Amino acid sequence: MPTPSAAKLPSDHILDRLSSSDSEIKLKAVREVKNQIIGNRTKKVSYIKLGAVPAVSAVLADSDSTSNLIVQSVAALGSFACGVDAGVSAVIDAGAVPHLIRFLSSSDGKVVDSAARSLRLIYQSKVAPKYDFFKQEDMQFLLSLLDSENENLSLLGIGIVIHSCETSAEQNILCYAGVLEKLTSLLGGSLSQRDGSLDSLPAIIKNNPEAVSKFVDLHCGRALSSVIQLTKDRYPRTRLLACLFLICVMNSSSSHLQATGIKKKLIHVLLELLDDSGPVGDEASFAFSSLIAKKKDLQKLAFDANAIDKFHSLLQKRPLQPKRLEGVFLALADLCSKLECCRSSFLSLQVLNIVVEALTHNDASVRTAACICLRSVSRSIKNLSAGCFMNERIVFPLVRLLSDLSTSVQVAALAAISNIVVDFMPLKSTFMHCGGVKELVRLSKAMDSSLRLNAVRALRNMLFLTDKMCKEVLFVELTASSMASLICDPEPSVQEQALALVRNFVDGCVYSVEYAFAEDGVILDAVGRQLRKFSKVEVGIQGLYVLSNIASGNEFHKEAVMQLLFPQAESGSQSFFSQFLQSNDNQLRTAAIWVITNLTFPESPGAFGRIVNLRSLGIVSQIKKMFNDSCMDVKLRARIAIGQIMTFGDG
Repeated sequence: MPTPSAAKLPSDHILDRLSSSDSEIKLKAVREVKNQIIGNRTKKVSYIKLGAVPAVSAVLADSDSTSNLIVQSVAALGSFACGVDAGVSAVIDAGAVPHLIRFLSSSDGKVVDSAARSLRLIYQSKVAPKYDFFKQEDMQFLLSLLDSENENLSLLGIGIVIHSCETSAEQNILCYAGVLEKLTSLLGGSLSQRDGSLDSLPAIIKNNPEAVSKFVDLHCGRALSSVIQLTKDRYPRTRLLACLFLICVMNSSSSHLQATGIKKKLIHVLLELLDDSGPVGDEASFAFSSLIAKKKDLQKLAFDANAIDKFHSLLQKRPLQPKRLEGVFLALADLCSKLECCRSSFLSLQVLNIVVEALTHNDASVRTAACICLRSVSRSIKNLSAGCFMNERIVFPLVRLLSDLSTSVQVAALAAISNIVVDFMPLKSTFMHCGGVKELVRLSKAMDSSLRLNAVRALRNMLFLTDKMCKEVLFVELTASSMASLICDPEPSVQEQALALVRNFVDGCVYSVEYAFAEDGVILDAVGRQLRKFSKVEVGIQGLYVLSNIASGNEFHKEAVMQLLFPQAESGSQSFFSQFLQSNDNQLRTAAIWVITNLTFPESPGAFGRIVNLRSLGIVSQIKKMFNDSCMDVKLRARIAIGQIMTFGDG
């Protein structure tokens, strides 16, 4: 006897029934499959592996299939495609899509509706084929769907726009073909058509100012006004979609919806929608983030609207679902990204305690969002100075997250640590006691470049205003050879941070400069190699500041820099450093003159000899030409450098 669980699994017998010549047996088999897989991912996968999709799809090609059998088979294929990419692929591979499209022209309304619904489910998946809007037949097909009086057909057209419109060229051709007008006309249709239209319009205008202007000008601005009115609609989802579209308009063009009134309105509506207990409430906080992200004026308006209090009250209603919790943390992160008043309110309401608890949440997205929130609020110089974040309650869970199974969590934790370890305190004992240094060094050698980048940045920040003991601990763990390897990393962004790390190591007293000469000067050699071939301006800037710091040391250090920049045996050495002085980048020119300033410090015993060499190489004459540089910093540094050089006479 089979066990109850085994009896429920699909068997080969179902394939025989699906292929039966008896239409009644086939119909019952199709219904059985459809009923079993609805809402059951496990059974969907089992039937897909068994080969049920081609068997069901074969019904569509059979000219003897009855209307009822076709409707049931189409519905079953739609169920296979719903929420399962493997199901979508199976339906496509079985050759069902052309048949489904053919059924859209059927005289039987039930067949048309079922085919349209199944195609909509297919086009919700990323694995579904894209429509080529540059092909006339594809564009005509889309326009016919959007023009249809059949709601399911128009919703299919909307789904195709959302799925297939990705590039600015596709946006422009859809605008040119009149799709924007057709979607706008659906705003006056049924609830499903209206929401579908609002959902698809952003696909056509996102990051396309020309498309935005075309929409804004539609019907003398009445189309835009109608969307604004929909932010007052009685249906929460409609209000959310209207807000999302208006945010898209605002973010895609600096010429529209910039009035304070509409900004306040969007903030108010989204804060109200947070109270919705369903998916709308979950999505509202993400919409809120997209509205205020990187916009100081909107963050201030949100603060004035008591947004932080609102999010705090939501967090009191624990336990929240993971998506809701993630959205709230990300919204708070954006709120606290620029304004000290927001961070102060965040801390005074003790939201930090809830965020720290979430660092150990079961859901990786929540842990990531909590780290991002912590990073944002820890940008406060005032609170870093007060040591608000460098304590075991915060540091321990963050360090544990550096071993998280999710790379996204690790990167977010590193970003938060990068802020916290600045701390404005000379001794970072708490972080070291938690094993943080060892973890950062380990991740600086990771295969993933984002982990290496953020680990090196955190190590760099840890050296900010630190003391000798902390530098020693870091140097022993990291080693000179590892730093040299990081300086020559394949990724320019890692090279930049590695040079900035070395810059902090060699900043300060003479003992700090000595780090550059450890292991036979492997770090200094790496800096020299990178300056000769750097591909990113920021790498050159950091490399020059490393040399500037080394050149502030003793005579041995200064001569080492001279030999690195102007090796006597190397032909064409003048152009190597001259390229920095002649650069179009202000910061690069400034850094280059800093090196010369430290090399020619008048009280240095060997300054005169170095100046003689710099004159013969044409460096001094180049700096003189920078007296009237367009950049004030360059001009000031050039005059200081020449002033030092002139103490030994003019030539």
